[in-house]
Amino acid sequence: MSLPALTIRPYEPQDCEQLLEIWLAASRLGHAFLGESTLLDQCAIVRDVYLPQAENHVALSGQTPVGFIGLLDCFIGGLFVDPAFHGKNIGRSLVEHVSPLKPWLELEVYAANPLAAPFYRKLGFREISRRANDDEGRPFELIRMRRDHPRET
Repeated sequence: MSLPALTIRPYEPQDCEQLLEIWLAASRLGHAFLGESTLLDQCAIVRDVYLPQAENHVALSGQTPVGFIGLLDCFIGGLFVDPAFHGKNIGRSLVEHVSPLKPWLELEVYAANPLAAPFYRKLGFREISRRANDDEGRPFELIRMRRDHPRET
C-alpha cells in the first residue's frame, strides 16, 4: 500500500495534539533511556514552550500529520516522525524542505539514540562537538552536528 502524496506546510495551532502524540511515540523509541516519567514531563514542555516558540513545519500524508521539524533560527530543536511512518523518507523530506531557508543547520542528538547520528550523517551532517550532560544536567552525552548550506556555483 502506498502513502498519499507527502506535503509539508507551516504549523497551525490545531496541529498541537497530533504533533504531541507523534513526539511522544517517537521519543518513546529514540529516547526510552530517559524514562517514561521524564518523557511525560517533557511532553508538557514541548506543548507549552517549544511548539509555540519554534518555526515548525508539518509533514502530511494526505491530511494526516505524520511528522514535524522545529527550528530555532538555524538550530533543529526537534525532528519527529510517527513510528508507523519510519523508513518512508519523511524525516529526510522535512530536513530538505527547511534547508534552503537557512544558511546552515545545526542540531544535537543523544549519543544513546542509536538511530539519530547515523540518520543525520546520511543527510550530510558532520559532528562538530560533544558534551557529557544534557540541558538538564543529566549524564547523557549529546552530539552536536552541523550541515552547511551548499554554495551556489
